[in-house]
Amino acid sequence: MDLKAHIRHIPDFPKPGILFYDISTLLAHADAWKVCVDRMRAAVAPQKPDLLVGIESRGFLVAAPLAYALGCGFVMVRKRGKLPGSTIKHTYELEYGTDTIEIQSDAIGPGQRVIVVDDLLATGGTMRAAIDLVRKVGGDATGALCIIELAFLGGRGRLDVPLTAMLSYES
Repeated sequence: MDLKAHIRHIPDFPKPGILFYDISTLLAHADAWKVCVDRMRAAVAPQKPDLLVGIESRGFLVAAPLAYALGCGFVMVRKRGKLPGSTIKHTYELEYGTDTIEIQSDAIGPGQRVIVVDDLLATGGTMRAAIDLVRKVGGDATGALCIIELAFLGGRGRLDVPLTAMLSYES
């Protein structure tokens, strides 16, 4: 199945000059979504993850059903102030400023094998920050996974773990 046929392209969103790659059309098509989850499961199962970490918010949509399919746990990485209980913060640089993400302090045990998951990899900044945060709380970040990689933005080069992308766009 050609999964790219199920990705909608929305020009000038969220601002002029940006082409938005919308996964909502993939999620809405039951057969395509099942094929996508099955392909992701086959791709990452050999890594034997203990946990998948999903990045807020579309990463949750990808990581949760995939964790279920793999029989492993799912943990959320969220923006500051969104998680209850004790959290660990990680602040990282953006093109124009900084951002902070958090994880619950007891979400990952020491040495647990973790794959970080998001819907899309663009410049790699948020994915890299989530990998750093996993390590900060004692997890072993062994890989990264996304549905869409915007290869022309070079985000893969910012990661120090193997990246698996279901779809890649070169321009």
